This record gives sequence, structure tokens and C-alpha cells, in this order.
Amino acid sequence: MSLTLEAVCAEVAKKVTPSDEERKRILDLAERLKDKVMAATEEEGIKARVRVEGSVSKDTWLREEPDIDIFVCVPTTIPREEFGTRCLKIARKATEGFKQVERFAEHPYLESKVDGTIVNIVPCYQVEQGGWISATDRTPFHTDYIKARLNEDVCTEIRLLKQFMKGVGVYGAEIKIGGFSGYLCELLVLDCDSFVQVLESFADWKGRRIIDYEAFYEGKEKDVETIFEEPLVVVDPVDKGRNVAAAVRHERLNEFVVAAREFLKNPNRMFFYPSEIVAISTQELVNALETRGSKIIFVKFGKVDTVPDVLWGQLYKSQRSLNKMLQRHDFNIIRDSVWGDEENLNVFIFEIEKRSLPLTKRHWGPPIRKREQCEKFLQKHSGAPHTISGPRVERGRWVVEIKREHRDAVDLLTEKLRDGGRRIGVADLVAQAISRGFKVVVNEEILELYSTNSELAEFLTMYLKGKPRWLR
Repeated sequence: MSLTLEAVCAEVAKKVTPSDEERKRILDLAERLKDKVMAATEEEGIKARVRVEGSVSKDTWLREEPDIDIFVCVPTTIPREEFGTRCLKIARKATEGFKQVERFAEHPYLESKVDGTIVNIVPCYQVEQGGWISATDRTPFHTDYIKARLNEDVCTEIRLLKQFMKGVGVYGAEIKIGGFSGYLCELLVLDCDSFVQVLESFADWKGRRIIDYEAFYEGKEKDVETIFEEPLVVVDPVDKGRNVAAAVRHERLNEFVVAAREFLKNPNRMFFYPSEIVAISTQELVNALETRGSKIIFVKFGKVDTVPDVLWGQLYKSQRSLNKMLQRHDFNIIRDSVWGDEENLNVFIFEIEKRSLPLTKRHWGPPIRKREQCEKFLQKHSGAPHTISGPRVERGRWVVEIKREHRDAVDLLTEKLRDGGRRIGVADLVAQAISRGFKVVVNEEILELYSTNSELAEFLTMYLKGKPRWLR
């Protein structure tokens, strides 16, 4: 490592590593909560094991974000339909008097804030390795596996990698982000030995990588190709049929690769701690929109009644469907995105070259060698009300000019979303929210909302700048 690289890593390592006092405070809090959860399970009449899991248990947590994960490991005799609700009842008792938010992954769990620290109380089943009933059953095995291979230096390297990923926006396996989980970061450091070596490994990305730490597939590499489809495969050391990197979306992987290259070329603290986003003024927004020359269409709608992971899955699905629908009607999309506050407001964003299209559209028919298709084409278009010109033969094919059904992108979206948009692929819960009310606005028509919603303003500022904060 160069001196500069060493200096940057040393500075960040000092910042992300908890002091002895901080570590003691968090561990004491975790033990107190563990005892409370244990007492609540006994009151509920469940013989459970209660464990502190995750980064706090492994001492790989970031100094500024000491989330505590407490797992309630219940007997397999508890039916799946009771599994989540009974454990939620236990969690509520254990954190009574503190803010409580019900979350949902494969099943519900409780998030609470106790003494300023986020606490997740999560149910799982007591199983033997490989006998998984719920997705969370693996977690205690993950914890034990990682803890057996850690020392103080390795923990520091893991913290560096986590903070780097947070800084460049690729940390977090939740659907909204689609990035790298904490467990995946830990495995990458174990595989490569250090934070910098992880970056060097990904900076040399060639298109697909398979990491099999336990050599489950040694000599059976073709099996990996059959079992896993993702570009990054990290075989779970406690479950050879699972890819720990399955949640990593292609764009997050690509962003990590290019960020690793840039950091190694130009080490800088900003990769770990990017500068705060300062939203541009409303006048600057208007100027930026005029300079682009395109049209940015915003579809605004209200609350979607579901938990964040389900919400973002449905938002992304709906966004893709609306994108395809616009393109089917010949609107050329430059970029699109989606923003939401996970509470009361969601916004689809589509940047298109032109809002309005000409009345006339050229429509190519079959080659003249395909006799039957030609007959059908002529029957459909000869003398039809929608035909403006033709049919005639050009370049060996029939062709007509026809009237467009939809010329204006705003009118098209308004019409297709009037009933919620299920028929064009909008996800069910999003369609329900849209059917309760939505509005389509273009360019500076977003100014009122922009000036009153700081989070949206920051998002649109970064959208218009169009480059990551770490890229000079």
C-alpha cells in the first residue's frame, strides 16, 4: 500500500472502531435486552433460546451504527402460522415503553429504539444445520462461523469494507438498495484477507466470480454454473445451496467495481464519508431542466400500505412496467427512477426526449414473400380509419402510415393509470394507492413539491447531477 492509502485507511479505521467504553455500553445493553426477551418467552410459555446475533455479537459493527439483533430461537413444534405473531408479542413485552415498529422479511419481526440504539428482535427456529424452516434459521450458524475466524485485525478490515460500501451507496441487502449485506462483507474479507485486497480483487472484475470458501464445489465447477445464475456467487459456508450475494443487483455490483478502481487510483476519505447533499435552489432547478432540453415526467401518489421491502419490490416492478409501456408507444426514455419516503409519498420519474409525438407513425408490415401475413396486413390497414397513407411496398415490405393512438406522454400515463394501472403491469399494492389518487406533472411543475420536501429535493439534485458523490 502507498503511504496515502495507508493513511486514509488508518484514519477511517480509527473513526469506525468503537472505543472500549462504547463497546461495553452496547454489550451491556444487548445482555439486558436478551434477559428481558428471555423473561418474555417464559411468560409466553415458550422454551426458547435467546441469542445476540449480527455485527454486535461478532464485534464487526460500525461505531456510529450499533444495531443490536436479538434472535428468539423457538422449538419447531410452533406452527409457521403462529411463529411470527407469538414472537412479536414477546418482542413487544421486552421493549415495552420504547418506540416499536413492525417490520417484515419472510415473516414479521420487531424493530425498537432503546436508549438511542436500534434493536431488532427476530424469530427463528431451533434447527440442525441444513434443516432450515425459515430464512432466519441460518443466522445463528452464520454468527458462529464468522466468530470462529475473527481477530481484532480482521474486524478492523471488515469495518473498513462496510464503511466504504456505505459511502459509495452499495451497502445493504434490503430490496430498496439491492447491495451487499454485512455477512457478505465479512465473507469477502475472510476470502481476501484485507479490505484493500477485496477492492483489488473487484477492481479486476472480469464478468463473473465464484467464491467457495469451504470448497464445496471443488472439482464440481460445472455444478455451480447450473445452481447459481448471478454474476457474483459467494457460496454460503453453512448452506452450499445458497448464494450469499444473490440480493446484489447488477448496478450495485458495477458501482462497487468502479468505486474500488477509483479509490485505489486516488485514495480519499470521501469514498467513506461523502459530502452532504446540498439541494439546488428552485431557480437552479428550473435552469437545469431547461438546459437538458428533455422532459422529466413525475407521477406522484400517496401511501402504499405495506412494509418497506414489499413496498420497494412493488415500486421497482411498477416502474419497469411503466417504462415498457411508454416505450411501446414510441416515447424514448433517457433515464428513469423512483423515489419514496416509505410513509406518505412516492414518485415515479421518467425523463423522455419529447413529450409530444407527431400524429403520423410509420408501421412496417411483413416482407412480400410471406403471402398469408401480407393478406392479413392488407385486410387490417387498407381503407381503415387509422390509415393515413398506404399500404404500399417499400424495400420488399408492405408499409403504411397510421394515426398514433397516443401522442402525449402525460395524457398516456394519465389514461393508463386512471384505474390504478394493473392492466399495464403496475403491482397490486401500488395500483391500489394510485387508484386513490395520483398526479402527473412535467419539469418545473414539480417546483411546489420540490420546495416543500427536502428529501425529494436532495434526490432530484443528485439525479440532475447524474454522477456519484465520490467521483471528482
